[in-house]
Amino acid sequence: MAEKMLQFTHVQRSMPAKRAPEARAHDFDEIYSEFSLEAAGAQAARCSQCGVPFCQQGCPLSNNIPDWLKLAAEGRLEEAWQVSTATNNMPEICGRICPQDRLCEGICTIEQSGHGTVTIGSVEKFITDTAWEEGWVKPISPPRERAQSAGIIGAGPGGLAAAEQLRRKGYQVTVYDAYDRGGGLLVYGIPGFKLEKPIVARRIKHLEDSGVAFKFNTRIGPDISLQELRKAHDTVLIATGVYQAKDLKCPGVGSEGVLAALDFLTASNRKSFGDAVPEFDDGTLNAEGKRVVVIGGGDTAMDCVRTAVRQGAKSVTCLYRRDRANMPGSQREVANAEEEGVVFEWLASPEAILDTKAGKAKAVRAAKMKLGEPDASGRQSPVKTGDTMDVKADMVIKALGFDPEDLPELFGEPALTVNRWGAVRVDYATMETSLSGVYAAGDIVRGASLVVWAIKDGRDAAEAMHRAMKSAEKASKVAAE
Repeated sequence: MAEKMLQFTHVQRSMPAKRAPEARAHDFDEIYSEFSLEAAGAQAARCSQCGVPFCQQGCPLSNNIPDWLKLAAEGRLEEAWQVSTATNNMPEICGRICPQDRLCEGICTIEQSGHGTVTIGSVEKFITDTAWEEGWVKPISPPRERAQSAGIIGAGPGGLAAAEQLRRKGYQVTVYDAYDRGGGLLVYGIPGFKLEKPIVARRIKHLEDSGVAFKFNTRIGPDISLQELRKAHDTVLIATGVYQAKDLKCPGVGSEGVLAALDFLTASNRKSFGDAVPEFDDGTLNAEGKRVVVIGGGDTAMDCVRTAVRQGAKSVTCLYRRDRANMPGSQREVANAEEEGVVFEWLASPEAILDTKAGKAKAVRAAKMKLGEPDASGRQSPVKTGDTMDVKADMVIKALGFDPEDLPELFGEPALTVNRWGAVRVDYATMETSLSGVYAAGDIVRGASLVVWAIKDGRDAAEAMHRAMKSAEKASKVAAE
């Protein structure tokens, strides 16, 4: 039914309906409604079915996007889901939180021709949400059970993807996580208006139903050593992510009211679960009634400004040292934030946190910038103009990114080598670390990055772990003969 495709010349690009800013700014529900079957099919049919699909090249997972768009356009949704889930362990999550405007949709052929991109992410979300609703997603039943086991450190996207891949091959898998719930930053870092938490909980339960064991509130080092883990399992994967906040280096950074982004976001997400959060209840991590300034231009900064709006902040301002075109965050998220009343001060770099005599933050003094010559990355470097501005603030949130924690120290394993930034060194052909049988994946290897990259790394590491365990099994059988 190829005649269903190539509809982009007369079917306009459209997204699912978005709730009005005045309605959505008071809750943490997702802001987009569901596509109807007809709307999803119509958008999927806009795909030009390129001979060389740039969208697929722009996806870290190399998802077979044109194939499942065609199947969706033809109403063959279960087949579309099967194709989608063959390369992606969490399509419904990627469909919600991937910055498609920077990945698959950003290089869509019909977008480049001026017709507007296919809304790939929304169709992806629709396909997998339908799969869950229709009961197509079944617990994993491997063709045979293997005696070998894998221990995975971290229940974030990289660890969960690896756990699923290994379980599909019949390995016994145990996931260890320091938090009390699975999901990592999917649960505690990303707000509900981008990813509602039952979506993540459903994935965790799916893995549990599939035979994956989870041990929460378990810290490697204090609770169980890496050496013990290596003895208990045939292979081990480190997928801890990166949680150490990059600090702001300027006078007044120690003032009361200056917070790390993850502390702020975690408190908000914990409240959504009904957890006791004393620092939120006493106002420390609550933006209600406050003038909030967020420093940074990435997706975490966008999560912070939009969370502050929902908590009832008096005003919310985002400071970023480059201009809008050069910010690393999703332009879609910036537009959503602006709709919700966030003010952006572009080309503004913090020089000092001004405080009261009691030591409470009262304003951020920012240097006005201009863009100069490109730096080593190719981006234009911000240069001070000599002018400054003061932005009033009762709460200042540092959203400058994350660095790896000192894992050799935390794990009590000095033989685990890291690079100069603290990320775990791996052989990229195998994802194996300096420790035999210990692998690493996701942000702890590549630095703070996207969920979709963590999923890819988790899948790659799982495949390498499978090869190693399969080889060991063969060697054991030969030795026994």
